[in-house]
Amino acid sequence: MNRFESLLDAVHQCTICEKHLPHGVRPVLQIDPKAKVLIVGQAPGRKVHESGVPFDDASGDRLRDWMGVTREVFYDAEQIAILPMGFCYPGKGKSGDLPPRPECAPAWRDQLLSHLSNVELTLLIGQYAQAYHLKEKPESLTETVRGWRAYWPDMIPMPHPSPRNNIWLSKNPWFEQELLPDLRRQVHRVLANLTR
Repeated sequence: MNRFESLLDAVHQCTICEKHLPHGVRPVLQIDPKAKVLIVGQAPGRKVHESGVPFDDASGDRLRDWMGVTREVFYDAEQIAILPMGFCYPGKGKSGDLPPRPECAPAWRDQLLSHLSNVELTLLIGQYAQAYHLKEKPESLTETVRGWRAYWPDMIPMPHPSPRNNIWLSKNPWFEQELLPDLRRQVHRVLANLTR
């Protein structure tokens, strides 16, 4: 077993947050050192916790549409890595799912990212991903996403594709009109290089 495989095995056996997880430990991620696109989400939801497949829900359907990729491409770890800020479902809060557990990123994130040297495009989905990965302190999510060109072409800050964000999307039509066409082109450009 090489260093990467040993690390991934340790992640899948991780229990550091166990006492805080009402539904138990089940790390959900997708990673391969060959990946060219990295998706940084928040944490698995209940449906993803049950299936063990990242973005295996309505949010994933919308995200794949936003990216312009099929399920087959999306779930090919050699093309797309999926590393949420928390690997396990944190449970429900008063207004949706609880935040990612704070223990997860310090324990594993930098180690896993060190194996992703081929990544050319990182999608930062939601405030937790943006707060961790952007050098300057993010403003509101809306302002950070509105300023997406400042991070282009390596990183793209995005809202969460959850149906809970339908109101945000209706209030910010520029996201679908301006950002999404460029996002799709960039995703396709980066993934097309895999075959060259």
